[in-house]
Amino acid sequence: MTAKNKPASLPPDTALGGYRVVRRLSAGGFGVVYLALNAEGQQVAIKEYLPSALATRATGELLPQVAPEKTSLYRLGLKSFFEEGRSLAQISHASVVSVLNFFHENETVYMVMNYLEGATLQDFIVTARDMKTPKVFRESTIRSLFDEVLRGLRIVHQHKMLHLDIKPANIFITDDNRAVMIDFGAAREVLSKEGNFIRPMYTPGFAAPEMYRRDSQMGPWTDIYAIGACIYACMQGFPPNDAPQRIEKDRLSLALIKLRGVYSDNLIEMVEWCMALDPLSRPQSVFTLQKELSREGERHYTKLTVAEKIRLQLNTMGDTKKPVQKAGGASGAGARQK
Repeated sequence: MTAKNKPASLPPDTALGGYRVVRRLSAGGFGVVYLALNAEGQQVAIKEYLPSALATRATGELLPQVAPEKTSLYRLGLKSFFEEGRSLAQISHASVVSVLNFFHENETVYMVMNYLEGATLQDFIVTARDMKTPKVFRESTIRSLFDEVLRGLRIVHQHKMLHLDIKPANIFITDDNRAVMIDFGAAREVLSKEGNFIRPMYTPGFAAPEMYRRDSQMGPWTDIYAIGACIYACMQGFPPNDAPQRIEKDRLSLALIKLRGVYSDNLIEMVEWCMALDPLSRPQSVFTLQKELSREGERHYTKLTVAEKIRLQLNTMGDTKKPVQKAGGASGAGARQK
């Protein structure tokens, strides 16, 4: 199936399990999200399982069409998506998307969630980056934001779930200033392990190295890598190199050295710790990371020596893969300051 031939979304006014579709909000490789109204006329978001690599749907139709050879894989993902809905429905935390209901209809599954108003962390990073001032976000903003996210993630892990797709586009900042994790990746994870998907299943830069290997063990450390990558993106304004690139030649330390003096040594070291290529070298639990993030006391800022600056410049000039912004020149002031 080509990317151009994506399955059609349900039209406005479609009735679904007691809800009425208003319009499509977004569509990705694994499903479509709609704005809908419940029986009382309140807004909700409904996510439909509809993997574009496995199913087609003609305009105006309700039922997805799945080729016989793809049926077992489609059902495997469907089961995982349903289990994810059931697990999320048991979690009640301000930093985790609320699943209000989930049901089978039209030979697929629908997950009903709170409709959130605001913007993603990715939107804020892009806005801030374009403002071209020394810091993308203030350190206090980063710490308070991820303190909220980690509180939610800890509850998720306590329910024996993993998020598996943490990235700035999946951290939503609501208009009333809450950070909420959205769009969990369990169905995607099952399909990537079972199917021969050619295209990348995860956003480069945020997926831990073990996600690229079929035989590897996922755990809390897998989500913790992604948290480190998100903090990195909040500091630099762009994602880190993806794991396969880092395994070949790891430039993470070099990129972080340039932030010395801009952010505290503690925050920089925390990102390196979270993003260790070896899963056993990372914090093994969210609680361990929370303790480090909330460490009180004097924060040390190491200034670069002249020799270090020269070495950095030579390294940067030698790196033709992509332009590297000079220390302190990356990007703009944080859009969500506390």
